[in-house]
Amino acid sequence: MSKVPSIDSVDVAGKTVLVRADLNVPMDNGHVTDTVRIDRFAPTATHLADKGARVVIISHFGRPKGVRTPAMSLEPVAKALAKSLGREVGFVEECVGEVAEKAVWAMQDGDIIMMENLRFHADETENSDSFAQRLGVFSDIYVNDAFSCSHRAHASTHAITKVLPSYAGLSLKKELDALDAVLGSPKRPIAALVGGAKVSSKITVLEALIPSMDAIIVGGGMANTFLLAKGYPVGKSLAEPDYVKTANQIMTVAAANNCEIVLPVDVVVAQEFAVGAENQTLPVGQDPAESMILDVGAASIADLTERLHKLETLLWNGPLGAFEIDPFGAGTFAVANAAADLTRQGKLITVAGGGDTVAALNQAGVSDDFSYISTAGGAFLEWLEGKELPGVAALTNQS
Repeated sequence: MSKVPSIDSVDVAGKTVLVRADLNVPMDNGHVTDTVRIDRFAPTATHLADKGARVVIISHFGRPKGVRTPAMSLEPVAKALAKSLGREVGFVEECVGEVAEKAVWAMQDGDIIMMENLRFHADETENSDSFAQRLGVFSDIYVNDAFSCSHRAHASTHAITKVLPSYAGLSLKKELDALDAVLGSPKRPIAALVGGAKVSSKITVLEALIPSMDAIIVGGGMANTFLLAKGYPVGKSLAEPDYVKTANQIMTVAAANNCEIVLPVDVVVAQEFAVGAENQTLPVGQDPAESMILDVGAASIADLTERLHKLETLLWNGPLGAFEIDPFGAGTFAVANAAADLTRQGKLITVAGGGDTVAALNQAGVSDDFSYISTAGGAFLEWLEGKELPGVAALTNQS
């Protein structure tokens, strides 16, 4: 990631800096309900403005499909950003054309403005060179601070780098550094905890991680398919019998790469998937009959906690059980707390990402204690799969 040029060492005083942020935030009746993405972007905007730049922020919101849609305006987001920054953020009702250009020409050094939704123009998602030129006509420098949008080659993340000198923003660089810590040059031993409902949705992730991991802890419904592959009964649990062969192939490849596949040693089962459902803990191998596996048991928690103490780095993507329904989050929350405790002590580097993962760690109350938590979703998963992200690659391949 050292090849990605960062804006932090660039003299931006008196220059107009076009900044691509991802401010596609949850909204209810015109009010932002979750400011995590705004707060993470704020340091980049503050850094540039404090250095004397004229900061022009661009972002998308929702999927208007090239049609101006009032309900998808970024104006409420501009107000939320202003509150986060503690300074004025102007709002412009267009992102290209005369209205946008006049607004930029009227700026003073240190000013911040936000342009209207990029996706009101179909050319944005078509990665149009001409649209990128219209976006960049009033700027001196481009900054990508939207890692979560960098897995798509859009005009504002890809084509724009042909128009302006381009750099990574502070939050994008922080994300890349965190991912490099687990996939580039990690401290070992290193393990990945990979959970989720289906093996079919994580095959490429598992295959990509095996060569670089010392162990992969498989959790959630995925683990049931691996248990089936080892000949263990799983009752009425969520599983994919059609992927038993795939699970066996993954275990074979892992063994050849000296990567241990770690499965539960005991499981919590219930006959219904409901809050407070009657449940019991069974050792793996004992037939749950009419029941479903919904969490890992106490012995599995103890096993995983002991393993954490022997690690230097942990990558986490996916829950161990059905954490959203009480009491089947016990395994996920216990292991999350153990990882967080080791991180606080400086004994473990913890990097996590993925929608369910973020929700689970928030529910466990440990989000602030992990080394880094990515909110990038699709981009995070594609990075784990070893795919090139067009928006990041464009920063390193400038002519």
